[in-house]
Amino acid sequence: MNETDRVDPALSAGNRKSLESYRATHFLWEVGNAVATVTLNRPERKNPLTFESYAELRDLFGQLKYATDVHAVVVAGAGGNFCSGGDVHEIIGPLVRLKAPELLMFTRMTGDLVKAMRACPQPIVAAVDGVCAGAGAIVAMASDLRLGTARSKTAFLFNRVGLAGCDMGACAILPRIIGQGRASDLLYTGRSLGGEEGERWGFFNRLCAPEALLSDAQALASELAQGPSFANGITKTMLHQEWAMTLEQAIEAEAQAQALCMLTEDFSRAYNAFVAKSKPRFEGN
Repeated sequence: MNETDRVDPALSAGNRKSLESYRATHFLWEVGNAVATVTLNRPERKNPLTFESYAELRDLFGQLKYATDVHAVVVAGAGGNFCSGGDVHEIIGPLVRLKAPELLMFTRMTGDLVKAMRACPQPIVAAVDGVCAGAGAIVAMASDLRLGTARSKTAFLFNRVGLAGCDMGACAILPRIIGQGRASDLLYTGRSLGGEEGERWGFFNRLCAPEALLSDAQALASELAQGPSFANGITKTMLHQEWAMTLEQAIEAEAQAQALCMLTEDFSRAYNAFVAKSKPRFEGN
């Protein structure tokens, strides 16, 4: 019996899928060497999101948990900017005419994008250049790693349009990245966080030259994709779930998770490679 035989037939046939041939409608999608690149592609408007692109991104990240050929994801923007947030004419304008039930449907849908990004097992690397505002700042925040440039301008500008800073999980996630006081600064004022300040604060893992940003992000994603993808998915899950655990619960949960990883073939491959004084070749099982 091989590994495929052990998988529930419904899961194997109905859910496990290749996303290399996925055809995106509202952004660019490319897969190579187990790294997927999502490129927001409305450069003339600094890559704003629409109702449709929100929904497609949510659905795509939801599918990634079943992907067989994607082990890491890069999110980038075209034309020297990351994302200017929700499209003023295609989202903000219609929202002011909606009633509370429809508005709640919209805010839940945007929140579902963040939940899908956090729930997919692949590490997500955001390549942030230029404008990164509103929902764009949230997408960068919801990623696992962020590479920026000195000219990056990240703004959680919700209060500047009369809204609260508690949008799409910002009050939960942002303080865990940069600290409560710094998150309060950004969420109360809506000011832009420059690239160098963002790196000092820990929002950006590192800064890159603008012309090298995408290739650097893809190289980092490729390095992660070549690692033990099953174990990386467990790491991402535990990083997320342990927010709501006591220390005792976290230690027990990690003990169970690590024991599960010790059952994988990748763990045996790593040991055998160490004995042979060679580099392990992980296969994600």
